[in-house]
Amino acid sequence: MSIIQEFLRYNRQTILPEIGEEGQEKLKKSSVLVIGAGGLGCPILQYIATAGVGCIGIMDFDSIEIHNLHRQILYSENEIGALKATVAKAKTSALNPLIEVVAIPEKLTAQNADQIMQQYDVIVDGSDNFATRYLVNDTCVKLQKPLVYGSILNFEGQVAVFNHHESKNLRDLFPEIPDSKEVPNCNLNGVLGTLPGIIGSMMAHETLKLILELPTLRNELVLFNTMNWSFRKLNF
Repeated sequence: MSIIQEFLRYNRQTILPEIGEEGQEKLKKSSVLVIGAGGLGCPILQYIATAGVGCIGIMDFDSIEIHNLHRQILYSENEIGALKATVAKAKTSALNPLIEVVAIPEKLTAQNADQIMQQYDVIVDGSDNFATRYLVNDTCVKLQKPLVYGSILNFEGQVAVFNHHESKNLRDLFPEIPDSKEVPNCNLNGVLGTLPGIIGSMMAHETLKLILELPTLRNELVLFNTMNWSFRKLNF
């Protein structure tokens, strides 16, 4: 693609004085690892890809199932049974052929977390379980990587940015991993399909601002209830 075509692709964001050509170059040189290519991961991937993040890693070991389709909008029915990471790579690459997309169809573990996560500038956690969230957080602290965090349930979502410029991390907010038996989850309690689109978009927005060195959430947890449109920020 020519320089002119690249200019036209990103023009609507580079005309913002807060971004400009310098900001677009920051996006182009950046690398982001998205952990989880599900309800949150799908909108995150689409928006950071189309914004021009230069290298995107997609880590997910799961396969596409029919119950994913109402909220995981990168996938279609004829892809049921395929690996999410592989399909997500193909769809994300098609959205923006100027960027590099890497599929990592593996489960994040204590054994591989350091080696995989150290290759990326920013980590985005779109996982759906506390064990993974705490492993991601603790590895980011160890490697000094900024972490964009989000979670969803029913009609409510949360967003935060951890471990950025010496800001606090997940354990400063919730020191111990909750007992999974005592915490509700989407598998048992459900989620409206549009909610991960909303929260995932917010996470993508914070990811881009972080790369662009614009103000981001700092020691703040956003609580967003989409049933009554209540929006709160908790300082911690």
